[in-house]
Amino acid sequence: MSNSKSGFAELAAAARAVRENAYVPYSHFKVGAALRAPSGAVYVGCNVENVAYPEGTCAEAGAIAAMVAAGETEITEAYVIADSPHPVAPCGGCRQKLFEFARGDVSVTMATVDGAEQTVTVADLLPGAFDKTHMDRA
Repeated sequence: MSNSKSGFAELAAAARAVRENAYVPYSHFKVGAALRAPSGAVYVGCNVENVAYPEGTCAEAGAIAAMVAAGETEITEAYVIADSPHPVAPCGGCRQKLFEFARGDVSVTMATVDGAEQTVTVADLLPGAFDKTHMDRA
């Protein structure tokens, strides 16, 4: 996990920049996400809407897909930004996706374009998460 201010600033800047690429012709609600992997690499994603609303893709899901496509499978830090009056938490599906690739103590910073930030852990976002132990047979 990046503990440096410059590392955090890099993650925030990456999320802010990719947010501008969001494809949101219906909601006009742009979201950007940036994830850091143990290698230090940063992966980004933005929301992509579709006229058939359930077929869209969230920013967090896009960033996770980019990370996995690059051969990495662990998140050490996440940053999500949206143009909202207060920081927006990832949707339920993205909370589960983050939990799949991050330990419970991994920080997720939610931010607004105006600079408000709130940082929580993955475990805070999804208490009682479904995980692989639920699939173990005794």
